[in-house]
Amino acid sequence: MKRPAPFAPRLVLAGALAVLAGCAVPGITPPPPADAPGRFAPLTAPIIALGDTQEHESTGFPLLDNDGAVDSYVEVAQRPPEAPLFSRRILEWVVENHPHEPLIHLGDVLDMSCRSELKRMLKLGMAMRQPGVVLPGNHDGLLFGIFNHDVTDIAGDKDARRWNMGCRSPIREGVASPEDARGQAVTKRDFIGAYLELAAARLDPGHGLVPPARTGIGSVSWRNPDDDAFLMAVEARVNDGRLYASSFMAQLMRLPKAPGAKRAVRMVGLDTNQLLTIVGALDAIRRTSPGDIGSVDPDQVDAVAPWFEAAIAAGDIVILAGHHNWDHLSPVTRFRLGQLLEKLPHPLVYVSAHTHRGYWALHHVGERPLLELNVSSLSDWPIAYRRLSFELDEDANRIKVVGELLPRELTAPASDAELLRAWGAQTCAKVGVPVGLLADEEIAAVRNQKRSRGQLWEWLVAHFDESCESCQRILFDHAHAYQDQMLTTISQLVRDIGPDASGIASVDMPGYCGAKGVEDCATDLRSREAATLPEYIRRFREKARLVDRVNDHLDDLRDPKAKAYMACRAVLGAKADFDETPEGDTPGRSEAFRRAGAFFRIEATVGMR
Repeated sequence: MKRPAPFAPRLVLAGALAVLAGCAVPGITPPPPADAPGRFAPLTAPIIALGDTQEHESTGFPLLDNDGAVDSYVEVAQRPPEAPLFSRRILEWVVENHPHEPLIHLGDVLDMSCRSELKRMLKLGMAMRQPGVVLPGNHDGLLFGIFNHDVTDIAGDKDARRWNMGCRSPIREGVASPEDARGQAVTKRDFIGAYLELAAARLDPGHGLVPPARTGIGSVSWRNPDDDAFLMAVEARVNDGRLYASSFMAQLMRLPKAPGAKRAVRMVGLDTNQLLTIVGALDAIRRTSPGDIGSVDPDQVDAVAPWFEAAIAAGDIVILAGHHNWDHLSPVTRFRLGQLLEKLPHPLVYVSAHTHRGYWALHHVGERPLLELNVSSLSDWPIAYRRLSFELDEDANRIKVVGELLPRELTAPASDAELLRAWGAQTCAKVGVPVGLLADEEIAAVRNQKRSRGQLWEWLVAHFDESCESCQRILFDHAHAYQDQMLTTISQLVRDIGPDASGIASVDMPGYCGAKGVEDCATDLRSREAATLPEYIRRFREKARLVDRVNDHLDDLRDPKAKAYMACRAVLGAKADFDETPEGDTPGRSEAFRRAGAFFRIEATVGMR
């Protein structure tokens, strides 16, 4: 459906940014009480649970939605300049350091939901040696995890065109036409299709998993013929056109048995991001968008109900997992899931992500308790993940969830300082560069980014009129500053680990750099002036293209020092950003708040009452 550009809602959004920044601190759902003694026997071998990697495309045309000025009021609108270059190396580090443990990603693989983001993450997925699954998050198919713009109408829907333009890699100079922008965004339907293609490629021959066609309405109802496989089954429905956000993909996993375990454990991975309405700025302000509220519609509940029935008949235990935390599922979704859960003859457990802070919580489904383990993110501090296993006290009908907080040194981290030290020992210590120097680089980068990100009044002016050159100049001022900071980070990479480990000489250089290498070309680009707006945009695209070429090169680095360096810088950058941000701008993520939510706890139990 063609609709006018949402100018008025955007001004409302601008006026509400300060309100959003000062929203009430999230409430703390009480964590479970101290564990009662019991005779627990292991049910499963460990799996790795993580979430919210949020790979971000930083070299497309700048968007008002994540302009630096917005970051002054909504802190995660723009992450440190190291993040788009290095953050996915944290996930790579986890994957490579747990090659024998199945992995579940609890959603938000992408950030803006771009083809370029998806391409990078699919490449990492193909390199995995262990079994793994990804549950869809709200960022996986919606712009910034909120907006389901009509990507089929980029000529008539300006927001859809902006989404594509923000995702458009810098292939050519100048301002792109609508035709150039088409096909850069990843819708929910696109994400499901690409993921199932990856899953099929990683399965053994004869698996029978056929991904849906890339266009049209489709469905997948698949059962793995391998009775020992981690991924047991998939139920998916994909919708085309304006209803793409109502698509869903649910997955059934068989958790690895502990030696001598008498009962099997299945995990039902839900898609908590079904959306039937068109989401706009006012929905974001009212906190009714997928960024806040998760939804599981009746068609998905009907699709997974047989999995529950089969598990009950087999005497297996069912663990529920989804992207949104339990409190952020809509009331009707909690009711629908409660109807499934109440049939289970064993204690109830839910594993989630989404909050970026992590906690343990005890909820109730009717009269029965439900234990939730919420996993923190790999994109914002506290950067951590869990090694997850389950135990059962058969006589008391009580389940113990063991969620070891990782990384760790000799003991599990009990503070942010210990968590940071564990990351340092695992990554930074292997670089051969003083950690203090790397930390200083990150603090300087974060402070520089915060100084250059602009003010709210500039953002309002930039919104005022797309044909206003001075308005657009403001937007590109901030975009230039961010690219400059990324180029500085690239130069630091070369200086810190050297040209051999960085392989910088093998970067496929843009033609306008001539015979210059990366560092000399970056210096030249930063020094150039531009008299007109078109020239200023062209200069931005030249910087962005060089950053993009280097970013592609980083994916091919195999030198252990380089990989450790990138993971180290990403962690230090997230911690520096956290430390340099006033606590009121990141409600619910302070160490004290997380401690109240039992973030550092590593196990909890739940019974039937």
